[in-house]
Amino acid sequence: MESEDEFDMHDANDDDNDEDFYSGGDDDAAASMDSDDAGVADYEFIDNDSDDSNDAASHRYQQNYTVLTEADIRQHQEEDITKISTVLSISKAAASILLRYYNWSVSKVHDEWFADEEKVRKTVGLPEKPVIEYRSAKELNCGICFDTYPCKEMHAAACGHPFCYSCWAGYIGTAINDGPGCLMLRCPDPSCGAVVFQDMINALASNEDREKYSRYFIRSYVEDNRKTKWCPAPGCDYAIDFIVGSGSYDVTCRCSYSFCWNCTEEAHRPVDCGTVAKWILKNSAESENMNWILANSKPCPKCKRPIEKNQGCMHITCTPPCKFEFCWLCLGAWSEHGERTGGFYACNRYETAKQEGVYDEAEKRREMAKNSLERYTHYYERWATNQSSRQKALADLQQMQTVHLEKLSDIQCQPESQLKFITEAWLQIVECRRVLKWTYAYGYYLPEHEHAKRQFFEYLQGEAESGLERLHQCAEKELQVYLNEEDPPKDFNEFRTKLAGLTSSSSGEWSVRCGLHWCKQQDGKLKEFGRCKQQGKRWEGQGYNIQVK
Repeated sequence: MESEDEFDMHDANDDDNDEDFYSGGDDDAAASMDSDDAGVADYEFIDNDSDDSNDAASHRYQQNYTVLTEADIRQHQEEDITKISTVLSISKAAASILLRYYNWSVSKVHDEWFADEEKVRKTVGLPEKPVIEYRSAKELNCGICFDTYPCKEMHAAACGHPFCYSCWAGYIGTAINDGPGCLMLRCPDPSCGAVVFQDMINALASNEDREKYSRYFIRSYVEDNRKTKWCPAPGCDYAIDFIVGSGSYDVTCRCSYSFCWNCTEEAHRPVDCGTVAKWILKNSAESENMNWILANSKPCPKCKRPIEKNQGCMHITCTPPCKFEFCWLCLGAWSEHGERTGGFYACNRYETAKQEGVYDEAEKRREMAKNSLERYTHYYERWATNQSSRQKALADLQQMQTVHLEKLSDIQCQPESQLKFITEAWLQIVECRRVLKWTYAYGYYLPEHEHAKRQFFEYLQGEAESGLERLHQCAEKELQVYLNEEDPPKDFNEFRTKLAGLTSSSSGEWSVRCGLHWCKQQDGKLKEFGRCKQQGKRWEGQGYNIQVK
């Protein structure tokens, strides 16, 4: 934090630097996938924009990734191989080996090759000439089975070590079945490090093994290349070619799945990847189970097993084989209790001991665990609720596009192109549900002692949630009235204006970064980028003010 009144809301952990943040820094404005109909926020903005800022913001909004099909990947591979082969004057087979070794980085291959070609050849396994030559020999011994074969039945890598067809086929087939390591397969001779080229593998391997090798080769271009990743959606075969350091990590595949290119989790803007990783781990870890046990149970005084009290009285009996009977409040033996100690529903001993401070530490620990569990439950329930609402909205969007738009078009006697505002509303709902869901993960990790930051965050969250609920209500409930009509209603144009206005308004209420790095959207583009400071009840930023009412 730069000062007491200036705060950073792009990360719930102040120790993380800007490089860890989701979008990479102040200069890397997050690219948006919103529609062109996005409007101005409902916040009270005092606009000080300039024309120059429009051009810069528009530049930031350019898509910074490309979705690749398998054909695209093969084409990119071939282009890179051809570049290396041409510049270094080597075969394409050797060029593909170099690129594979240097993770498909053309610049890295150039740098290493021209720095020390001999070292690169030795490291990768590309001998300039064969180690063994047998031009005049008619027969040769196989170095694996030690049988003698005519020269024409022997095969060798660039090193020249001869092996028979059967041994090569077995060696190659075993390597391919072992996994992608076959892409850098070496000569079977233990003393040789020469690499086996792909054309030799294609000539000696079975059809099934050739297909596997080809699949490994294609996948290596994506999995070993730092600029490309597979879409993590189940069953999707598309890859994403990303311009590293160019801005937002949000990408949307052709399969319609949106995810964060940096961590490959589902898209989670404006929350940083570190917070998302902690939240997902917390949801799947056993820590919350232990918190529940600590908050809602007590250990048996004899066997120490945790016991949950499920009846009204204080008389507890442990399960077999322990069967110890004790008081729930003071954990003393029940044989020492009776009417004189308060009966079945009270314990004078506990009250006396509590006043003396005997149970303060244990009760305090249990109370802290209970509060922690309640706080986590509060945020998790709202996170999960928005997730389920988003899934329902996606299903409603699908039904709207496939069924309801055609029906509404017939009722209103209007082409479906004029009903585009309904689809845009549902797309906005889906996106806003995603953002709102992750704000609860962000809020959970927001430090309790930073009251100003929390106040501003909760204000923004509340405003955005209120606008979203109005939009969702309109698109889900009010639209149903017009779908049930048989004749065109007269007030449909009023509904159109209302829904389009709510869509535009909701689009403007969502920040690309939640807090300090706040951006205003206008006409679907970043209008301003700024840092916010608290000035009384007014939050001032570069180019605008937001009045907290």
